[in-house]
Amino acid sequence: MPARLFNIQKYSIYDGPGIRTLVFFKGCPLNCLWCSNPEGKSHACQILWNASLCNHCGLCASLCPTGAHGMENGAHKIAREKCSGCGECQKACPQRALKLAGNVMETPDILKIVLEDKAFYDTSGGGVTLGGGEPLAQPAAALDLLKACRAAGIHTAMETCGFASHDVIGRIAPHVNIFLYDIKHTDKDSHLRLTGADNAPILANLAWLLDNGHEVRVRMPLIEGCNAALAEIEARAVFLEKWRHRENFSGVDLLPYHKLGVHKYAQLGEDYRLGRDAAVDDEFLQTAVAMFGEHGIRAAIVRH
Repeated sequence: MPARLFNIQKYSIYDGPGIRTLVFFKGCPLNCLWCSNPEGKSHACQILWNASLCNHCGLCASLCPTGAHGMENGAHKIAREKCSGCGECQKACPQRALKLAGNVMETPDILKIVLEDKAFYDTSGGGVTLGGGEPLAQPAAALDLLKACRAAGIHTAMETCGFASHDVIGRIAPHVNIFLYDIKHTDKDSHLRLTGADNAPILANLAWLLDNGHEVRVRMPLIEGCNAALAEIEARAVFLEKWRHRENFSGVDLLPYHKLGVHKYAQLGEDYRLGRDAAVDDEFLQTAVAMFGEHGIRAAIVRH
């Protein structure tokens, strides 16, 4: 089963228990203002160009079969809409200024890479984590990889925004050992403004997973001026409180805003729509942890 990916990252320690390999699926139904993986939002193959590395040699333009790369007055120019995803530019660039996001890989080829680190999974309690983008946006490919990993004795996790049909969630869930499930905002209008999508299916799918015994750890990105408000923390705690004693609800990770992916927007030829530093302070984070504790919910601050 083919999957369109934009990265496979080994030795991850933030994306589920133990040492893990993180498989990044391309395409996402949300368009969050603060997204740190903008190359994962579109389903299409994309070119990332690091202008600071480029020496404008024109080699990519001479090799590109579709005219996506060209030269104008001695400077490198990109017509991104013409990119076919062949990858010739990336292979040829002597400065490594070009990177292709959106390679298509078959399940056995992905599994082969994942299995290279099985000894680390076995000794650390780790495994594979499907992330993105959004793996639920490629449900057939995600399911095929999950089944293959489980058959190989590999623990599976999925990072997800939860925006999918109930049918998709129902088919995927039996093959996931733990969901790392985002709540970005509980208010419908605010969620729509910040992410471009309705949060009703997200909250409904989360409730279904928790009600039906699937292990879930909730993740909450916190962005100043967007969703880092005490009233919103209280609303999230109230929503989750009914599952506080369930063994399959393993608590909450608070993810403070970071700028690790901001440079990628320029490489994609896009503007960073948030347009500002939106860091939250330590006092707010500690207050949030305490508020969840008052509702009987374990919360931890996770910094990348």
